[in-house]
Amino acid sequence: MRVSDSLVEKLLTATGRFSTEQLEALHKQEKSEKKPLQDIVVASNTLSEKELTQLYAQEIDVPFVEFSAKELSRELLEVIPERVSRQYRAVAFQIAEDGVILIAMEDPDDIPAINFLQKQLDKPVRIHIATTSTIQAALDQYGGDVSNVGSEIEKVIAIQEKDVTDEVVDKADVAEDSPIAQTVNLIIDYGVKNGASDIHIEPRENFVVVRYRVDGILREVNKLPRKVLGALVSRIKILANLKIDEHRAPQDGRFKISVSNHVYALRVSTLPIVDGEKVVMRILDESSKPATLEDLGYWGYALDSVQQAIVQPHGMILVTGPTGSGKSTSLFSVLSMLNSPGINISTVEDPVEYRIFGANQTQVNPLAGMTFTSGLRALLRQDPNIIMVGEVRDGETADLAVQAALTGHLVFSTLHTNNAATCLPRLLDMKIEPFLIASTVRVVIGQRLVRKLCTDCREPYAPDEAHIIKLEKTFQLKGAEVMRQIHELERDALAAGLGATNPSKTNKHDVAELGTSASAIVRLWRAHDEGCNSCNHSGYHGRMGIYEVLRNTESIQQLIVSNATSEKLQTQAIADGMLTMQMDGLIKALRGQTSIEEILRVTAEKS
Repeated sequence: MRVSDSLVEKLLTATGRFSTEQLEALHKQEKSEKKPLQDIVVASNTLSEKELTQLYAQEIDVPFVEFSAKELSRELLEVIPERVSRQYRAVAFQIAEDGVILIAMEDPDDIPAINFLQKQLDKPVRIHIATTSTIQAALDQYGGDVSNVGSEIEKVIAIQEKDVTDEVVDKADVAEDSPIAQTVNLIIDYGVKNGASDIHIEPRENFVVVRYRVDGILREVNKLPRKVLGALVSRIKILANLKIDEHRAPQDGRFKISVSNHVYALRVSTLPIVDGEKVVMRILDESSKPATLEDLGYWGYALDSVQQAIVQPHGMILVTGPTGSGKSTSLFSVLSMLNSPGINISTVEDPVEYRIFGANQTQVNPLAGMTFTSGLRALLRQDPNIIMVGEVRDGETADLAVQAALTGHLVFSTLHTNNAATCLPRLLDMKIEPFLIASTVRVVIGQRLVRKLCTDCREPYAPDEAHIIKLEKTFQLKGAEVMRQIHELERDALAAGLGATNPSKTNKHDVAELGTSASAIVRLWRAHDEGCNSCNHSGYHGRMGIYEVLRNTESIQQLIVSNATSEKLQTQAIADGMLTMQMDGLIKALRGQTSIEEILRVTAEKS
């Protein structure tokens, strides 16, 4: 979709959300960066790609459509030949009951393309408009099944003209067109197309294991011959600009690749272990747009608390949880929401995972003297409105963050504690005065990530008596009053759209029904043993957060000043309306979004 600058300005003005000054700032940015206004608007998060496409669809009176590319069947895709589909950026996404073919296009104003499609298909068509990313994701499905990466890699390695050993690696082994280079490309391509967050290349005594972390779970995909290890690691080091002759010390690097018009940054870490050098590559989609808080799984009290806190002119918002619990993603989402040309956002991170357009992001570098403490001290002299510190690790950093919050800055940071309530006593341990904590902290967010049940193959089941007794003990569900509250929360979740069935899909299970009665839990959901094609036969597809958001109410402030324990803070926060992570997870399990097993897996320390 390519929209003229004048039409983009007209669409922005029509929303009534943008002032003349904001539009002028966008035009200045357009001229300085020499990019179309459409690209500037999306890149700066002024409007999301979806919102801009919907506005354009209304303007030209063409229906907007949104669908999941992975749910398109092979038969439906092949209605339009791949060559034609790629040439005209058009995809068949549904065949109506009357035989009309519904086609999604990037540019529905392309009349010659529509005429050609009608002639090619020899059937009536109905044109819709979809976002560029949706069309591209659908086109990627023509690439076929990438699950056979192991056999493909073996074919590539088999065409090597000579054996490669761990000890001797020459230039030919790691050249751009070498079998090893193709192997690395296949490994990365598989990870990207299957939604992996990390790729592990691990040497063993007689072979090399390739594992992928998908939805938080490591899966072994292939074993490679041991003889390719040296060339494989060297090729990755060359891409990441690391020293290929250094094998005794860990190294860190980064490089970028482009897959299907998406730019991915791969953060590379090498580590010498007993059997050789292990490589881990973290995959970061730099083309991805920040998810909304609702998309991340916030709702109800938690959502309201965060939204109220982030619009305050100053104060601290703290996010807590273990490594890999989604803290950076939550902060990225919030900072992107607050990002605008009139706001100076400055961060100091270790490492910089997400790039925020227009923000000033600083990478921690202890060897150069750039620590969280020194970086935060420098940021305070950079006239910031919003500050993000990757992690509060010591008292000095905590003291600087509190002082920044006191002097008119909105400060975001993370702490490593088990839940939201223990975050405040942790600041006391760092020698921060209680009255300062009470007056600066706005909310504390505790979170974990759970896998989402595949909506195509999940199964409902009625828990037996033993299961219910265990649930009552684990989630403290004794008593009619507790069940009444659970019932009300589940209704609130239903109203918020949690677990709502996608109307564009046929699902044999109706998730609109409630999973509780007035006295007990009557229905839960679980992953199908064999899964389906949509979830790669795992029963789960994607992840979401479960949260507890502790709002710093007046009663909480009084407890902080009196040096109350985390247990008392937790009890008061619950009385004020906070849902614990386990309870938030239980509601989402009742709604069919995840399973009880997943909730217990990530909150085991609280059970």
